[in-house]
Amino acid sequence: MTLTPPTDVPAVVETRLAHDVHRVATTLLAEAALDASVPLDATVQLRDFLVANLRHHHQTEDDDLWPLITAKAPTAAQALGSLTDEHDQLDAALDRLAGVAVHDGAASTGEAAVRAELYDAAVTVRDVVHDHLTHEEPLLFPALREHVSPAEWQDFAQRVIATTPPVAGHLMVGFLDEVGTPAEVESVLAGLPEPVRPLVPAMRLQAAADLGVLRGTDA
Repeated sequence: MTLTPPTDVPAVVETRLAHDVHRVATTLLAEAALDASVPLDATVQLRDFLVANLRHHHQTEDDDLWPLITAKAPTAAQALGSLTDEHDQLDAALDRLAGVAVHDGAASTGEAAVRAELYDAAVTVRDVVHDHLTHEEPLLFPALREHVSPAEWQDFAQRVIATTPPVAGHLMVGFLDEVGTPAEVESVLAGLPEPVRPLVPAMRLQAAADLGVLRGTDA
C-alpha cells in the first residue's frame, strides 16, 4: 500500500492530530458517561486517559512550546498568554472531572447519580476543549510554520513523547487511527521509543476493542 505523505509541516500535522484526538475523545466521554450499557470501568479508563493527556499537552505548550515561539516572535507573547489563561480554565474543569468518585459514588448514591455527575463534568471539559482549540489553532498553526524549525519541533516532540503519562496509552493509537491518514499516523508513531514500536499492533487491537465497548459497537 502506498501512503500519501502529509502535505503540511510535521509540527502542524502532529499538533492537528493531537487536537482532533482531544475533540473526539472528549465527545466520546460525554456520550459514554450517560450510557448505562457502557461499563463504568471503560468510562473511567477513558476519563483517566483524557485527564492525564490533556494536562500534559497544555503543560508542554506553556512550559516549552510557547517560549520556543516567543524567542523568535516576541509579539506573539500576548496571544499565547491568553491561551495559557484558557489552559488554567481547562485545569479547573479537569480537576472536577478527575474528582468524580465513580466506583465509591456508585456504591453509595447509585450508578445513575454517578453517571449524571460524570456526564456533567465531561460536558464541561468537552466544551472548554472544543472552544479553546477554535481559539488556539488560528494562532498556533501559523506560528509553528513560521517560527519553529523541523529540528526544533523534533526535539520538542521527542521530549513530549518521553514525558507522556503512561495512562491507557493504547487509546491514543486508536484515536490517531480515527483522525489521521495512515501516513500521518505513521509519522507520529515513528517517534515512539524503540522498545514500544513492536507493541503498536497489539495496542491498536486493544484500542479497537475498548473503543468498541465505549461506543456500544463491540461484538
